[in-house]
Amino acid sequence: MLIVLPGWLHDAHANTSAGCAAPLSQQLPADPGLCLRQAGVALPVSPAEPAFRALVEKAGERIEAGRFDTALRALACAEVVGGDDPSLRNELMRSHGNLEFRRERTPQALRHFECAAALAKARGVHKDEARDLNNVGVALRRLGDYQGALRALTRSLELKRMTGDVGGAVYNNLADVHRELEDPVSAMRLYGEALAAFRAKGVTLQAAHVLESMAEQALDLGDAARAETWLKEALATYREQESRVGELRVHDGLTRAALARGDLAAARDWTRAALAIASERDLPLPLGLQLQIIRTERLSGAPDQAAARAREALAASAEHDPDRVGLWEELAAAQIDAGRHADANDSLRRARVEADAVSRAQRDRQLEWLRIRFETAERDRVIAALEQRNRIRTLQLWGVVVSVLALGLCAWLVMERRRQRRRLIAEARRVRWEQELDRYRREADALAEDRALLQTLLDTREEAACLLDADGIVLAANRAACRLIGEEGEALVGRPVSSCLEAIGEAGFDDVLERLEDSASCTIEAMSVHRTVLRARMTPWSGGSGRLVLELSEPDAPGPETASVQGEAGTARLEALGEIVDAPARDAEMRDAFRRDLVALMLGAVEAWESATASNRIELAEKSRIWRVNIDDGRLRARAMERYLSLAKLPRNPRWRDVLRTAYFVLGQCTTMREDVRIQLQAQVDAVLAYTRRDAMV
Repeated sequence: MLIVLPGWLHDAHANTSAGCAAPLSQQLPADPGLCLRQAGVALPVSPAEPAFRALVEKAGERIEAGRFDTALRALACAEVVGGDDPSLRNELMRSHGNLEFRRERTPQALRHFECAAALAKARGVHKDEARDLNNVGVALRRLGDYQGALRALTRSLELKRMTGDVGGAVYNNLADVHRELEDPVSAMRLYGEALAAFRAKGVTLQAAHVLESMAEQALDLGDAARAETWLKEALATYREQESRVGELRVHDGLTRAALARGDLAAARDWTRAALAIASERDLPLPLGLQLQIIRTERLSGAPDQAAARAREALAASAEHDPDRVGLWEELAAAQIDAGRHADANDSLRRARVEADAVSRAQRDRQLEWLRIRFETAERDRVIAALEQRNRIRTLQLWGVVVSVLALGLCAWLVMERRRQRRRLIAEARRVRWEQELDRYRREADALAEDRALLQTLLDTREEAACLLDADGIVLAANRAACRLIGEEGEALVGRPVSSCLEAIGEAGFDDVLERLEDSASCTIEAMSVHRTVLRARMTPWSGGSGRLVLELSEPDAPGPETASVQGEAGTARLEALGEIVDAPARDAEMRDAFRRDLVALMLGAVEAWESATASNRIELAEKSRIWRVNIDDGRLRARAMERYLSLAKLPRNPRWRDVLRTAYFVLGQCTTMREDVRIQLQAQVDAVLAYTRRDAMV
């Protein structure tokens, strides 16, 4: 019976990987050593391969003997001993398939054969894969899937050719399939190739079996003469090899050939010879041979004897054996010849029932196979769907990871770009600050007065004179002043005047310095380091530079006013020094503008300091050390600085250099100052410098 199967079932080992990983038996022993002893294998568990091979061999022997349960236990033990070794599991699958095939459980056998083929293919061992595909083809042929069997056997033949190990078995199986497909020409060609292959390797028994198959094909085609020739050749081989079972099969074919030729005498001779062999060797007669014996007896005119033999054969045969249908039909024919037509009808009905049973059994096997394949395909489909879902989830996860990384990278790039921009801005600001600091240094250098020129001019005066800054620090002193004070000139420069001279009376040098910002001059008495009393007269430097001229004289000398008149020439030279060094603006309007710019610069410096540092002007005075900080009614005040924050309070002779120094200090220290504030403050500095650009001493 030929069943055309769906295309998805024709691939013998397409989707077997999932089922191949499952345990093959429910009888897996807990102790491998114990199962080895029970199987009669006197080998240690380690190494695994020798014990495994011994167990498989034991199982094969038990399969041949029909002891299927003990064979299954041996294979279960082999599964435990073999472990996960791919080559051993391949052989284990093949052995399980052989066991199921011999138990007439062809669908289960096919599944094991397919798993074995898939494992061999995964290992890349073509020889094992070809062997397993050959088994797959045999199982498919048994199930009636001749197209699938043809594909599996053809692939097996290709692999055998690749390995150079082409045997006759695959040709013989291919020929059987072509015979079932009613292609006698291809079948006979393949039988011939199988016969040549077996003979080339000296496998005579297999060659004789091929001759039997060729004879059956010839009998089907009605060529009894050729069939008889091949059967006699096979018979000679079986006799030589003492294969009595083979001889009985050949006698079946020879009897059939004689009957086909109508030679009853020859048929009776062949049947008597077969009965003698069976009696001599105590061998059971195959049902096919018994069918030919019954037919020979019936055609020889002994219907009752034929009927009796038919009943004995039916009683001894296995249920659902396909040859039972022929026996019932021969029994009915013998009963018809004997005139028992009612019994013949009963026999024919039994033959019909037996044929239906055989057909149902064949169909049930195919349906069981289809069910197994469908379940396997469904399981593999579910597994594939789960794997696909996992792949999709993995891809989605990777997509999320990549997206997060991409977003992170974009964010990092944005932040890095911002940091780079801030670095560039900071670097540009640093460069600008350095440029500004260089400019401030140049401006400070430009404000430095020429000490040598000033010292020379002072030395030209006969009167003792010193040049002080607004804080009373000695900037220069002529030789006459050094003589009266009692110090060398280099030792005096840079020291407070109060450390060189000690004021006599309540009015000290600090009070004099504060009053001089609004007065023309001030005279006090002081004592030198040699305890000599001196008259000291302080006069602001002309031009409002904030510098002071200290004139010293002894008490018996003319007073400072008189000395000033008598020393008109010296005074004129000092005024000339002021003209050279300061060169202030003489015009009243320009002077008023200068005073307004000076106050604006001081206010701008204080506001910039307070905005950038969040501190007050007192801290500016303390940190810059430019302005004196006083304690007034328990509070810290910088009275001198505060006078420069209002145009009305600005001294008549302002210390404009200290204002510039304050602005430079704020520009140099306030790195967090806003750019617009910095630009505005620098513009105010430039405005003041426009009036006071000259060499000065800081």
